[in-house]
Amino acid sequence: MESCMDDSQIDAYLTRIGVVRPVRPDIEALRDLQQAHLLSVPFENLSIHLGEPIVLDEGSLLDKIVDHRRGGFCYELNGAFAALLTALGYPVRLLSARVFDGDRAGPPFDHLALRVDLDEPWLVDVGFGKFSRHPLRMEADGDQHDPGGVFRIVRDNRHGDVDVILDGTPEYRLDPRPYELSDFVPTCWWQQTSPQSHFTRSLTCSRMTESGRVTLSGAKLIHTIDGERREQLLDGDAEVLDAYRKHFGISLDRVPTVAASA
Repeated sequence: MESCMDDSQIDAYLTRIGVVRPVRPDIEALRDLQQAHLLSVPFENLSIHLGEPIVLDEGSLLDKIVDHRRGGFCYELNGAFAALLTALGYPVRLLSARVFDGDRAGPPFDHLALRVDLDEPWLVDVGFGKFSRHPLRMEADGDQHDPGGVFRIVRDNRHGDVDVILDGTPEYRLDPRPYELSDFVPTCWWQQTSPQSHFTRSLTCSRMTESGRVTLSGAKLIHTIDGERREQLLDGDAEVLDAYRKHFGISLDRVPTVAASA
């Protein structure tokens, strides 16, 4: 893919995720960039419940994630990260994925993930919520141990698709063909408008931490620390807005709520 980011935009993005500009586009820097992104930029669907349109173009994504210090869901997070990586000299492809619901894979373009080609192809994903902390080898056989769990990449020799397995459970099925960001627009629109989309029926904001995750789901604040889950029900809008600021760096003037018709 191509990116139109200039040096000032690159520096602003790197400041947003708290890293310095890499000396060269190698796997060590890619690992640091992915981890920093996951620690800094939350997975969230607040725009849907605030009536904010989600626009899939580079300028709109950078404005939201970098300038306004927000997060987003897969199309936004991986779309923006792909622009940054490309601007830094990484060869990036946008891949369509079908998310598993049990043993059944969902529709195409249900998820956007990234392939980065260095000495070998790497799977990069900062937009799937709980997933790998580091890039995964796409052509490796056997288990890949990551702080996020044990991953396995399984190739379908009949169709060329790739299944991504986490701790024995299939997460999503990748189409190896490269796509443009605009190819994801119809499904992104469906995800943010359809009553059947789980994004319109639920409210979430979640970020990886050094020891686990912090998640705000409605008024429920969830801390997962070293595998231990702790829940706290917040009391009123003021506490909810404060939690968005404190844990995610998101400043809102009103609390997002799931529409009754969703």
